[in-house]
Amino acid sequence: MQLSFKGLQYVVGTPEIVENMQNVRRLRPFDCDVISFLNDLSSELRKNRGYPDVATFGFWCRKAALLQEKEKYDDVSERFGKGIVFHSTPSNVPVNFAFSFAAGLLAGNANIVRLPGKPFEQVGIISDAISRLLGHNHKNMAPYIAFVKFPPMKEISDAFSALCNVRVIWGGDMTVDELRQSKIPARTTEITFADRHSIAVIDADAYLAEERKDAVIQNFYNDTYYSDQNACTSPRIIFWKGDKTAEAKSDFWKRVHGLVIEKYSLAPVQSVGKLNAMYSVASQKKVKLENSQDMLITRLAVNEIQKDLMDYKYNSGFYFEKDIDSLDDIVNVCDIRCQTVTYFGVKEEEFRKFLEESRPIGIDRIVPMGKSMDFALIWDGYDLIRQMSRKVTII
Repeated sequence: MQLSFKGLQYVVGTPEIVENMQNVRRLRPFDCDVISFLNDLSSELRKNRGYPDVATFGFWCRKAALLQEKEKYDDVSERFGKGIVFHSTPSNVPVNFAFSFAAGLLAGNANIVRLPGKPFEQVGIISDAISRLLGHNHKNMAPYIAFVKFPPMKEISDAFSALCNVRVIWGGDMTVDELRQSKIPARTTEITFADRHSIAVIDADAYLAEERKDAVIQNFYNDTYYSDQNACTSPRIIFWKGDKTAEAKSDFWKRVHGLVIEKYSLAPVQSVGKLNAMYSVASQKKVKLENSQDMLITRLAVNEIQKDLMDYKYNSGFYFEKDIDSLDDIVNVCDIRCQTVTYFGVKEEEFRKFLEESRPIGIDRIVPMGKSMDFALIWDGYDLIRQMSRKVTII
């Protein structure tokens, strides 16, 4: 099979490595060599202080953390990797590719990873660290790893799709539809992470009582502006509950604005996009534009949460906002596309009661504010280790 194309760049690995992946020894999930490799990668990356997302990935893949994850699986000795995983990763989230790759490797597979097309420095930092390790103490892992870059070219996607035993697609619905034009073998498993949205719930009274408000604001910034609100985990609707919502919102958004001015840069094209999105939703919904000093924060107060509200979402600091009496009021937006609920000041038992009584169609994760982008091996409801490995039964 042709594995060299004009426009195809091998950042880690070679065409020969990819060609031989069908013959490499299948590994068990959480193989000791894999954990050793990822732990050394963790050590390499944690030396880099420039990018919090690189440091987060490095912290996630240290040995102690991975062994804790292994403890959650009672059938590792009965499982093997399915073979080759082809990961198509998103272009707008720099370090997503690394988590997807690590999950595939931990599940026992060889991995072909399509890197983001945008020139993120984080991609180079992680890829270079992996190349160094494969060239020295972890040569045994080289047959399991290939990182590639290529423009949208169906013949390249066809080639990698035809090889794989698992195909993982990160991106919007259009990305999923496009890659599905490339056929996969009949027994290949496909895992898709399509268009999703997330929300946040803040208890106003708890926020006003919080002494470390700046830490809360930093956590909100990490959930939203750090990824330019492009991540599916970034909240698009902010729900406020409690008695003093007006006072809490005034303080909260003033502090957010101060941090955003310091750390975030809004391009003119983003401002135009926000205006366009605002006019689009205003033409169809009853909304109120909340006062703001500039375009860094765009807040649209809504009277009711209709199921199609997320059709009008945007990024770059674009929020819908609503006061609620209880969690029951969020159920309309918790459809199949709703992924993550971040929260501050809301008690666990409130969420458990809401899930038991309202039974929302969506919601895969409920996490504290600031933790929305923390990766887990169960993501979007998929258990990635079990989805990317096979169980051998003996009777």
